Amino acid sequence: MLERLSGDTRLYFTVGYPIAQVKSPGGITRGFEARGANAVLVPIEVPADRIEGFFDLAAGAGNLDGMVVTVPYKFRARAACATVSPRAELLGAANVLRRNPDGGWHGDMTDGIGFCNAVRAKGVELTGRRALLVGAGGAGSAIGLSLLDGGVEQLAVFDLDAARRDALVGKLAGRHRNVSAATSADPTGYGLVANASPAGMRPGDPLPVDPARLSPGTHVGDVVTAPSVPPLIVAARAAGCSTNTGTEMYEAQIDVIADFLLGRD
Repeated sequence: MLERLSGDTRLYFTVGYPIAQVKSPGGITRGFEARGANAVLVPIEVPADRIEGFFDLAAGAGNLDGMVVTVPYKFRARAACATVSPRAELLGAANVLRRNPDGGWHGDMTDGIGFCNAVRAKGVELTGRRALLVGAGGAGSAIGLSLLDGGVEQLAVFDLDAARRDALVGKLAGRHRNVSAATSADPTGYGLVANASPAGMRPGDPLPVDPARLSPGTHVGDVVTAPSVPPLIVAARAAGCSTNTGTEMYEAQIDVIADFLLGRD
């Protein structure tokens, strides 16, 4: 890639706060290269009090063709878009943006695709499983929708912020009837547990669910990418559960994101 890097190279950003934990720059840049595109994805950390100015500046950057958006800006990214996919419209969030022909942004939400691809890669079928989703933010919203679209029997949503939980349940209920609000993160009786909260990113974080209540037949997935094996996944494996990590979720959507950013989806 470096030998092609020049003023003709098309630029893409991964934007978030913090940014050190993201895995996307290398993998997606390699995805661009595999598709013959002279393009690079670069991480950029923008604090919350500067994000509005960043999106305004990015709109006028002539060699910036798109962005991957991570915590905590996925809802704000939707607001920056002129057009969005149906799922991004439903969820009110976007994690990938590319230029429309008129220069405005077109957004989509791929986190749910990545999560469900990672689950299926472990040989786990979604159909017929009762699922517990912990975390109703941008990633959680997308994962919840994809789990329902993928055929789970029932989805229960838990978030420490009850208003955010109820807002997501309301959005999803407009498309699927088998979704409800959970009053606790008790994983008892669920065949799939998805942690879409940041719990596990910082040393000393409490686990999002009690691993003593996990059954060996339960599949546990996590969105946390650093550490590479989050504490919840360590505990779930010790309980005999099949698992997927946040890194595996990211890897399961590299091709989806690269194709979207290049307009080849």
